[in-house]
Amino acid sequence: MKVLVTGAGGQLGYDVCRELARRGIENRGADVADFDITDAQAVRAYIGQYAPDAVVHCAAYTAVDRAEEDAARAFAVNEGGTRNIAAACAGTGAKMVYISTDYVFGGEGERFYEPDDAAAPLGVYGKSKYAGELAARSLVQKLFIVRISWVFGMNGGNFVKTMLRLAGTHESLNVVGDQFGSPTYTADLAPLLCDMLEGEKYGTYHATNEGVCSWAEFAREIFRLAGRQTQVHTVTAAEYGAKAPRPHNSRLSKACLDAAGFTRLPPWQAALARYLRALAAEGK
Repeated sequence: MKVLVTGAGGQLGYDVCRELARRGIENRGADVADFDITDAQAVRAYIGQYAPDAVVHCAAYTAVDRAEEDAARAFAVNEGGTRNIAAACAGTGAKMVYISTDYVFGGEGERFYEPDDAAAPLGVYGKSKYAGELAARSLVQKLFIVRISWVFGMNGGNFVKTMLRLAGTHESLNVVGDQFGSPTYTADLAPLLCDMLEGEKYGTYHATNEGVCSWAEFAREIFRLAGRQTQVHTVTAAEYGAKAPRPHNSRLSKACLDAAGFTRLPPWQAALARYLRALAAEGK
């Protein structure tokens, strides 16, 4: 099997390439310097030349707040770019993994969302990612859609790194306490995605580390494990005043993984502890 990974310079793409290499699977990581996913001709040429058996599409526009003022670009990347990747996969018969998000849901109540629940994205980012899902579904038969949330990994920025950086200059921080979801460690997710690629159990999945927390609870656990004394003051999303609306409930049911015979990811607290050790080992 030969696998192309888009967005290889990002958190998840980086770990997917590492996991593929660990398994001895030929792979190529591509980023914007290699080809522009919004350019249909460039996508066709690149994928046609490499001729992968599968494409893991991690590249995305992920600036949630900026997307509210940059909707055209967000949709160009997350919908248009995904459509181009999907069309190329359909043309070559390649499998496709599309990485989506909890932001496709409206986030009301406290129940766990199932993969086939109705989408109701609140902001531009969520709407553009859901549009990407629809584009991929319309073109690719051998398709995995994997929704994730609250991502952290070694490459690139994330909430954990931001909290650690701010802890160096702040004795206390205001963190949102009325949005609930599950952190996702890319080093744990990458093996699951590779397991999917090696089979044919196509469909839509939710894949996060186990357990649920608020952003404030996540921050407190970061500081506890890192030995930081920074105090976390819980505020509401309304008080925090982010530009983009976000779901208050991002609980994602992983029963879909059980039904397909896939192994769930470990608890998020254990994943965070391993991640902080990995950061320390690399001096980050």
